Amino acid sequence: MSTNNPDPLTPLSNRPRRLRLNATLRGMLRETQLSASDFIYPLFVVHGSAVRNEVSSMPGVFQLSIDQLAAEARSLVALGIPAVLLFGIPAQKDPVGLENFADDGIVQQAIRALKAAAPELVVITDVCLCEYTDHGHCGILNVPTNKGEAMPRPYLPDGYLLNDETLAVLGKVVVSHARAGADIVAPSGMIDGAVAAIRAALDGAGFEHLPILSYAIKYASAFYGPFRDAAHGAPKFGDRRTHQMDVANAREALREAALDAAEGADMLMVKPALPYLDIIRQTREQMPQLPLVAYQVSGEYAMLKAAARNGWLDEPKAALETLTAIKRAGADLIITYYAKEAVGWLGNG
Repeated sequence: MSTNNPDPLTPLSNRPRRLRLNATLRGMLRETQLSASDFIYPLFVVHGSAVRNEVSSMPGVFQLSIDQLAAEARSLVALGIPAVLLFGIPAQKDPVGLENFADDGIVQQAIRALKAAAPELVVITDVCLCEYTDHGHCGILNVPTNKGEAMPRPYLPDGYLLNDETLAVLGKVVVSHARAGADIVAPSGMIDGAVAAIRAALDGAGFEHLPILSYAIKYASAFYGPFRDAAHGAPKFGDRRTHQMDVANAREALREAALDAAEGADMLMVKPALPYLDIIRQTREQMPQLPLVAYQVSGEYAMLKAAARNGWLDEPKAALETLTAIKRAGADLIITYYAKEAVGWLGNG
């Protein structure tokens, strides 16, 4: 009999299915394990009292006032979720975003409330200007002053985001967050030199112990729409493609990660997560020495929610599958709006 056409009744030496025989065996051999400690839960905080506004495009996600945070913090700790990522929605907006670094700003109040309610909860603060500026962009813009004077950079387009002027503001923001009690600061604007400027500002103010989680690789993605509903941070004109990354680029992502690591980032992030699993994997392979975080963004969450509500997907299975894929690609931690639900589904699994 030809060896190229073995007898179908001949026993096979290699049968991978042997190790999938039952649920216990599959669980013992599972290569990627999800747990509550993998998750970081985003929080949106607003002024007022007794505010719990559900975001219409993100079912199950709420804007919360300060008085709602103690209960939220305690519930997260009870679930075993170790950290939150904090976004503030100011009372007023202006060209610079003054409330972003005010002692009584919304994020500063929220940090103090969270740490008072649950000191063990790690509070990470998003560091950007977009939610605080009246133009909705992530920094200081190149625009004529009210007095009709020349633009700060006449050779740049009107409305262009000025890099180094923005760095000076970010330094004020991180020091303000640190003084309020933040555990980690996370610059998200993709501003060149932000990590170095923030490190210098923190060290100069005596916060050399405070880690920086850099949004090192943040794409100019179409998946951010629901977040902008939640954080009221949509740009009033134009877009953010002069600073966020082109969705077609991978080599550039590795350059951004290497630059931020060299500037002193303690942790790196890839955002969004699921459409960029290849980037997560490449970043993990290039930067194995630094913790890697992936952000399962609002659009990823909203798509799953919408499909589930229409009966097109089994939501727990689909959500856990995507979270597993993100971790399998190389993420150590996952920022996800599914954190609380996922813990419950894992516990029932």
